[in-house]
Amino acid sequence: MAAGPQTQYKSDLIKHAIEVDALKFGSFTLKSGRISPYFFNAGLLCTGPILATLSTAYAATIFQALESLAFPEFDVLFGPAYKGIPFASITALALYNQHKLSVGFAYDRKEAKDHGEGGKMVGVPVNGKRVVILDDVMTSGKAVRSAIETVVQNGGEVVGVVQALDREEVGQDGVSSTVAEIESLIGEGRVLSILKMKDLMIWLETNSLKEDLANMQAYRDKYGLK
Repeated sequence: MAAGPQTQYKSDLIKHAIEVDALKFGSFTLKSGRISPYFFNAGLLCTGPILATLSTAYAATIFQALESLAFPEFDVLFGPAYKGIPFASITALALYNQHKLSVGFAYDRKEAKDHGEGGKMVGVPVNGKRVVILDDVMTSGKAVRSAIETVVQNGGEVVGVVQALDREEVGQDGVSSTVAEIESLIGEGRVLSILKMKDLMIWLETNSLKEDLANMQAYRDKYGLK
């Protein structure tokens, strides 16, 4: 594949994710049983510099989606517990600081609280609001479906989902796409990602990591969306 110039925030995120071991290349057995040549663990995106990079990338992806009309105007960023909570808060901050876009953020608890303000939802109310959900990596889509249900149950409308990484793989049946399944719920073109598998491959090619690139290409040929 011919590598063109890569958007700065994408290459920055890949580089910084590798530095904190959130992104690794090698051989990894996934829950699905597939042997993957790379592994992404968003739980390790937990230092100041990497969170600054991640928030810039999420905010840029969302702002571009608004400009291209892929997303309608929205009111709230929703971060599913637990990993999504810091993602939503830092992205709300970056959207305001970098793009002068003011949105609220909300998240859920794993267990409902029976004292104080009570309930499962925290942050700005989503009732009657348009909501964008932030996710790390969508595999089966179970977590995103649950987040959509939570928002809808609380009176909100989900108008977009942004993942940190789209693995661009077929499901266990060899043909289905989780992204397409989620888009059937919220609208075509409404599931976006900062990075796709092909972005990782462009980065590997740019940095002359030929063995890792060959392993990625073989995996993509076997499991990639056609």
